[in-house]
Amino acid sequence: MAKEVYGQAFQTSTDKDLYRHRAILTPTNDEVDKINDYMLSQLPGEEKVYLSSDSIIPSDVDIEENVVYPAEFLNSVKVAGLPRHCLKLKVGAPIMCLRNMDVADGLCNGTRLIVTQLLPHVIEGRIITGNKIAGHPVWIPRMFVTPPDTKFPFRMRRRHFPVTLAFAMTINKSQGQTLESVGLFLPRPVFSHGQLYVALSRVKSRSGLKILITGKEGKTLTKTLNVVYKQVFQNIP
Repeated sequence: MAKEVYGQAFQTSTDKDLYRHRAILTPTNDEVDKINDYMLSQLPGEEKVYLSSDSIIPSDVDIEENVVYPAEFLNSVKVAGLPRHCLKLKVGAPIMCLRNMDVADGLCNGTRLIVTQLLPHVIEGRIITGNKIAGHPVWIPRMFVTPPDTKFPFRMRRRHFPVTLAFAMTINKSQGQTLESVGLFLPRPVFSHGQLYVALSRVKSRSGLKILITGKEGKTLTKTLNVVYKQVFQNIP
């Protein structure tokens, strides 16, 4: 799938726009992380590791309750919109911004960039999405990121670079983008109404779409389920 989308020699490619119109899509964040980790391992260059600093928001709980949630537990929290505790990056890797930082400068939630420099306190990148701002250099600092909603009985904040690798992304995160080459990986069926349509409609032409459907044991399949909520159409004349 990686070679179908990014080419046989993406590791040595000098094409500055290689990642601009290409992406691998899959339904869940778990699968996205697996693909991104693999792709990063194939990219040449020195790997830089950044760790987050996590804490409970003091105004939401008593200070004594912080003892119940050790740092190791907070570090393990993975929810949508929250950067991973252990962020591994390389120069040349595509990343995606996870929050609105500077809307006027084009640095918004969903903006994709190429890493150009990895410094101790800032990540330098070049924007690759948006015709008017593509190529624009930006600098991303560490900041506090709070997930909008979690299953836990507390609110936490993570001080980290608000970015994630973007070789692959979830289908939901791809909404609004138009790509030239899309690899759709379905290790399990989509789980919400219209999700399959969103994935298939991201690509400009049928020739730019590659689909890989697998079963529980990794066996390649030729069919998948399309989730449709029929009640959505009940009131349509």
